[in-house]
Amino acid sequence: MEKPKAILIAGPTASGKSALAVALARLFGGAVVNADSMQVYEGLRILSARPTEPEMGGVEHRLYGHVSPEESYSAGIWMREVEALLPDLGARGLVPVFCGGTGLYFKALLGGFDALPDIPAEIRERWRARLVEEGPAALHAVLAERDPEAAQRIRPSDPQRILRALELVETTGAALGTLQKGAGAGLVEADGALKIVLAPDRAFLRQRIAQRFDAMLLEGAQAEAAAFSARPKAATGLAASAIGIAELQRMRAGELTLGEARDLAVTRTRQYAKRQETWFRNQFDASWLRFADPAQALADLTERF
Repeated sequence: MEKPKAILIAGPTASGKSALAVALARLFGGAVVNADSMQVYEGLRILSARPTEPEMGGVEHRLYGHVSPEESYSAGIWMREVEALLPDLGARGLVPVFCGGTGLYFKALLGGFDALPDIPAEIRERWRARLVEEGPAALHAVLAERDPEAAQRIRPSDPQRILRALELVETTGAALGTLQKGAGAGLVEADGALKIVLAPDRAFLRQRIAQRFDAMLLEGAQAEAAAFSARPKAATGLAASAIGIAELQRMRAGELTLGEARDLAVTRTRQYAKRQETWFRNQFDASWLRFADPAQALADLTERF
């Protein structure tokens, strides 16, 4: 088969995407490009499960840990950064290997994402301040008044999407549904891309998630969460929704034991993985190759190419 012009690797958290991305980058001569909305933030290497230097294995990685948690970030900004780096990778003959769990990023890459307007700083800051003061459920109630259709599609426990919808409604005066028509310009030609989604066995993934969070605690997740929380305005940014931060904050405040905080974080991660799996199953068509684990994917693709 012909060498792919781009590789897209999606899958739920803890499914082994990062290791597969490195292996395929070596196989095809590529660079790994982050497609995870939490791994863009610096200061959250452990809790966002960002690859370590040894895990990168000498393969070039781009768009990891380069955004301050205090800064605003969105799929639109990510697209502009990807657009800027693709010519450099192409000039050096490197295949971009997009790897992550943020389905919207992959949708954007392939042209299914609208070019939405930038949000004025004062609007963004006001809604983020209200989120900290009132919580996501209260803001979801506001969204239900201003854009009932969007509120039906967004869970009350999803602060990132609630904020985005409120910001866009205020900025444009239009309902979210009228702005999102899936007609944006893509950066990757679907026909020339190798598209992979990892779909592990549910019981295996649940075990992996628990083991990984235990490893995070051993590596220093508590200290990382404390340092993050001490940063000015950290709580007002989307990075604050990273799983583990709130739980470990409550532990430091004496509201939870370490074991209780750990169990809550593991449960939230499992719930998040389930939502990711549902999204990938509903949004990705038959052109995406599905594998139960990264070893199976690598063996199959090595044989094909």
